[in-house]
Amino acid sequence: MLRREILAIAALSFLPSVVSAQDTVKIGLILPMTGQQASTGKQIDAAVKLYQAQNGTTVAGKKIEVILKDDTSVPDVTKRLAQELVVNDKVAFLAGFGLTPSALATAPIATQAKVVQVVMAAGTSSITEASPFIVRTSFTLAQSSVPMAEWAFKNGIKKVVTLVSDFGPGIDAEKSFSDKFKADGGAIAEALRVPLRNPDFSPFLQKVADAKPDALFVFVPSGAGAQFIKQFVERGLDKSGIRLIATGDVTDDDQLNGMGDVVVGVINTHNYSANHDSAFNKIYVEAFKKANGNLRPNFMSVGGYDGMHLIYEALKKTKGATDGEKLIAAMKGMAWESPRGPISIDADTRDIVQNIYVRKVEKVGGELYNVEFATIPNVKDPVKAAKK
Repeated sequence: MLRREILAIAALSFLPSVVSAQDTVKIGLILPMTGQQASTGKQIDAAVKLYQAQNGTTVAGKKIEVILKDDTSVPDVTKRLAQELVVNDKVAFLAGFGLTPSALATAPIATQAKVVQVVMAAGTSSITEASPFIVRTSFTLAQSSVPMAEWAFKNGIKKVVTLVSDFGPGIDAEKSFSDKFKADGGAIAEALRVPLRNPDFSPFLQKVADAKPDALFVFVPSGAGAQFIKQFVERGLDKSGIRLIATGDVTDDDQLNGMGDVVVGVINTHNYSANHDSAFNKIYVEAFKKANGNLRPNFMSVGGYDGMHLIYEALKKTKGATDGEKLIAAMKGMAWESPRGPISIDADTRDIVQNIYVRKVEKVGGELYNVEFATIPNVKDPVKAAKK
């Protein structure tokens, strides 16, 4: 480890008392604003701005300042930015984290500095176990994958090939889907893992065609769904009789209209659709579009929006105090209404509890939407639940 890094980490333990004395509470928002996951950064940044526009920038007598940093989804960059935000900017919160490696790279800094780390995107189950100061407002992949396996077997699908991006969330999605599907009586013909960086799906899709399963189960991260669908069609799998089932990351609201009618009928499971039928969500979607040139909010956006709500409400509970342990204690068990429906923070795991919806891609008013037709309420992370 470089001497500079050692000095930076050593300095972290002195920060909480300095931060708490300030009249401004700073949030270090680390997101991929450029690169392969740029859509995630754009959605979360827009949601954070919308939350502040609706709820103001003062909480418990403290001015709230958000400092946005672009980590380009490179974990070493995330770690460096997190150190700089804590040491130089004296942030009270670290937030964002588009991908699992970025969230995990920051965990030791959150622990050492006793600074709350709010994960607004990354979905690997184990993230909240990496530091007692991590809390998540996004999702875990297992929350969507297990209900997808359940639905598939109940609806006549007996043989599946799984295709996932080869990193933490993908491995979680593969395992949780496969374990449930096989426990119900289904068979996994093949398990395919695609490189996260610069993926080429074509050779993997050829293996799918050769295996002739009833269905292909897919997870790729937000932003990669359009490329997958393009190659799915180019390989002719849309006409092969193989059903496409997925987590909602694949049929991401942010890119869904650009995928074309080939995705109509795709069944997927996830925590949020812009088409979610609630008064709060209708207001949210309208306000988000108005503020962002008619951009449709996606599931990443609600992770950011709810992350800001969690921060604001925790500060209200602590009366503006920014001691990390007090803030985490305030966040545990918190429950509220989100644009996605009722959500809460599990007091034991600091992970989100939320409804998961079974959806079908349909045309609504000339646009493509994930239309919810079934709800699995109050889903905890199945991976953590299985450990108990």
